[in-house]
Amino acid sequence: MRYRQVHLDFHTSPHIDGIGSAFDKRQFQAMLRLGHVDSITLFAKCHHGWFYYDSKVSKRHPHLSFDLLDQQIEACKEIDVRTPIYISAGLDDHLLHTNPGWGRRNADGTTPWAGPQLNAGFRELCMNTPYLDELIKQVEEVMQRYNGGDGIFLDIVGPRTCYCQTCINQVVKDGKDPRDEAYMQVKAREIYLNYTTRVAQAVAKYRKDCPIFHNSGHIARGDRELAHVNPKHLELESLPTGGWGYDHFPLSAAYARILGLPFLGMTGKFHGTWGEFGGYKHPNALRLEAGRSLASGARLSVGDQLHPTGRMDPATYRIIGAAYAEVARKEAWVVDAAHVVDVALLSAQACGSVAGKDESDAGAVRMLLEGQILFDVVDADADLAGYRVIVLPDQIRVDAKLQAKLAAVVARGGKLLATGTSGLWKDRDELAFDFGCADRGPCGFDPDYIVPGTPVEPWGDAAFVVHGNHRKLELRGGKALAKRDEPWFNRDIRHYCSHQHAPNSGRDGGPAIVEGPAGILCAHAFFVVYHDRGMLPHREILLQALRRLIGTPTVTTTLPSQGLVTYTRQAAQRRDVLHLCYGAPIRRGKNTEVIEELVPIRDVQVVVKRAAKPSVVELAPEGTAVPFTYADGRVRFTVPVVECHQMVALKD
Repeated sequence: MRYRQVHLDFHTSPHIDGIGSAFDKRQFQAMLRLGHVDSITLFAKCHHGWFYYDSKVSKRHPHLSFDLLDQQIEACKEIDVRTPIYISAGLDDHLLHTNPGWGRRNADGTTPWAGPQLNAGFRELCMNTPYLDELIKQVEEVMQRYNGGDGIFLDIVGPRTCYCQTCINQVVKDGKDPRDEAYMQVKAREIYLNYTTRVAQAVAKYRKDCPIFHNSGHIARGDRELAHVNPKHLELESLPTGGWGYDHFPLSAAYARILGLPFLGMTGKFHGTWGEFGGYKHPNALRLEAGRSLASGARLSVGDQLHPTGRMDPATYRIIGAAYAEVARKEAWVVDAAHVVDVALLSAQACGSVAGKDESDAGAVRMLLEGQILFDVVDADADLAGYRVIVLPDQIRVDAKLQAKLAAVVARGGKLLATGTSGLWKDRDELAFDFGCADRGPCGFDPDYIVPGTPVEPWGDAAFVVHGNHRKLELRGGKALAKRDEPWFNRDIRHYCSHQHAPNSGRDGGPAIVEGPAGILCAHAFFVVYHDRGMLPHREILLQALRRLIGTPTVTTTLPSQGLVTYTRQAAQRRDVLHLCYGAPIRRGKNTEVIEELVPIRDVQVVVKRAAKPSVVELAPEGTAVPFTYADGRVRFTVPVVECHQMVALKD
């Protein structure tokens, strides 16, 4: 799978004429060269339901007079650019307008996406209706006509509950209750897996090795069956300015790394999100997103929307080219690179603890990134053998199977760091591991205070407020690393103080952080609190505890907290590669995070734990040697400047 891809949307209204009228093969090729693009996903069918070649199973766009897709593919092949082919699967306005009974329905009868009937917009189809048969015909036609191109990309799919008449009739016929939401979710999964099976069979009739990707907009953590309906690769749709934010991709990538499939990070050229004609992000934003993708183990894809005339936009490909020119120079240092990590974050979402919500996982990843901890995100099926510490964020209660797996980590010398209700048995408020303490239920105060046993810089000794009703612990042979300080009272109509909560009273509420044989337990659900409030002392308190368990980390740097640090091993090239990224999003408008300036960070000091002295340390891809020292199993050097993304190679 190539590194510099473009996803070229072409959802084009039937009320616009002159479709493809300005397409010019040479201009198309020139823009791909300007953008340093080596693969581009091209449209067979769009959300409006129109095809961009002379389809025999459906309709070509009414204002397209030639086979645009054929000419696009021909142009790409002449300059060695790959061409995966896009088919809109979940949306097809043309077929839905002529077959309204095929639409997917919410429980209230509205259609997903557009909502009320008079709203403008696409409306989703149900894969449990005859629409699926039509879609399979479309897939087969693309396979027959183009041999699948360089892969098939099917969009707007996933296990989605549907209350259309077909689904309700089938559920009732099966003796089930359509009002049973849990069963309807089971049914949705059954329908989705039937769809993926039929697509796979249709593709395999013509070409067994053809890549297929089903885009759900997110790779659900902990559901490997759904991830592996994509046999060759994964695509992580994550437009930072399109609603995903800059936190989403590092979390998704850290999980995708463990699944054994190559993956790419899909961002966009837009200021906002898909379908934004005339919207552009700053080239520096795309440069940073590209650097973060490479550092996270991903290839790249940039979303664009082709103008109805078929003419490629030079401004867009100048932006893309600014990033992809750098990627082209860096590819040799990321191919077949394995991430070296110290910590595994056991995903709360993957363990089914948070009903699909991300707050604990997202807060934990934010803390780990800001603390420059090397980590993977794992699920309960992951091999935990290589990790020094397993982090259980906030809400991971354990059953016998998970308890045995984590106990094996402790038995070999690894440690656990648990927060909130993590580490308790699923069926009772008793700890499943020996943290040197007992859990005594909710503390009863919201908020309360934590007093660390070690000063937290730069604040020193203090009682730090923690919002939420957290846990009460009782020491049982462990070492208290922090204590709880109770407030005078909870704020209510009977008693309140000042504008918010009551001050700390000085009453000892018992230990707040305890270290025992299994690791460290924190009474407070720090990760969700950090996600919601971003209070820096909470991060530093948690990182103090984590670093205590890690011991000597693989990498430490002086890069500021907005930086991203990863470390990889290229065994075939006999070298390690350190990635340093730095860029600070700022909020512009109501809810848009923007990258504009990339401030250089100078004289970044680095310490790498390494069993053998490297023969050379050098900047990559520049090849500039970096002076270093080696003593006590540690390589020490200074990176002169980090501007956006800098790699450093440590050669054997």
